[in-house]
Amino acid sequence: MSPRYVVVGAGAIGGTIGGRLLEAGRDVVLVARGAHLDALRRDGLVLAEPDRVRTLHVPAAASVTDARLTDDDLLVMATKLQDARPVLDEAHALAPGATVLCAQNGVAGERWAAARFPDVLAMLVVLMAAHLDPGRVAAYMRPYPGILDLGRYPDGETDLTRTVAADLTAAGFSSHSVPDVMRWKYRKLMSNLGNAAEAACGNRTPGVLELHAAARDEGERCLAAAGIAVAGEHEDDVRRADLVQPHDVAGHERGGGSSWQSLRRGTGSIEARYLNGEIVALGQRHGIATPVNAMLLRVAEEMAAAREQPGTRTAADLQALVSP
Repeated sequence: MSPRYVVVGAGAIGGTIGGRLLEAGRDVVLVARGAHLDALRRDGLVLAEPDRVRTLHVPAAASVTDARLTDDDLLVMATKLQDARPVLDEAHALAPGATVLCAQNGVAGERWAAARFPDVLAMLVVLMAAHLDPGRVAAYMRPYPGILDLGRYPDGETDLTRTVAADLTAAGFSSHSVPDVMRWKYRKLMSNLGNAAEAACGNRTPGVLELHAAARDEGERCLAAAGIAVAGEHEDDVRRADLVQPHDVAGHERGGGSSWQSLRRGTGSIEARYLNGEIVALGQRHGIATPVNAMLLRVAEEMAAAREQPGTRTAADLQALVSP
């Protein structure tokens, strides 16, 4: 039987996943806060995609406590990592036997969840989406809205991973249960190392791709030194194939990725500590220099703390800050 999906972080990723699961007939609760929660409760979730826009009346709660989380639920963590640990602590106090699914960038969420819960699932999230306004989310990919492969953490498959993959497939995603999901999450981490450069400079600024390539090169060397298995770029290309191509959503231009969106919304925080910072920490542990990732981490956190809008720096500005 399918679990009840308690989705924490009902913005771009969580809203798209939760909304589509509800459409597929699954039991879903979205956990949100503030004006977004008010809009969900009052008007429902407006989910805009390239081919259609609809309003979904998904049950919404203010917290996992309000959602009455139980040991039988699947807690889907779709928050940014910087917001995750207090939620995990609250959830553990309520339902220490619940299963946690980490639908997040980076690889720290699984470690934190595994320190609190006996069963943790990891998910590779390839889903281009944005939280537009309270109650409104846009997803920009087709023919599939996203690739959501998952497995048990740190490895393996279970009946539950296969059930969840089947539910996500029924909801329109491309989803497989895989025995080596962390290999794929580390590959996604490599692609996310450019998020801070995109946020700082915008995705059309000359030199941004070169900064991303330099950050990724440092990351690859750190993973190799640490003996961490990572899916190859060719494997990743084959998995994605033509399944997830970006497309416009009428009236909703996508400005940038998750870090760009954090700066745009002026949240005061950004996830670079768990993307570029993951590589900096590995480099320190294994004697690998990571000057580009260290610079991107520093700039991203400075911009977030100052509520600086995205795209206000140039790649040349950033390159000049790289320590020799």
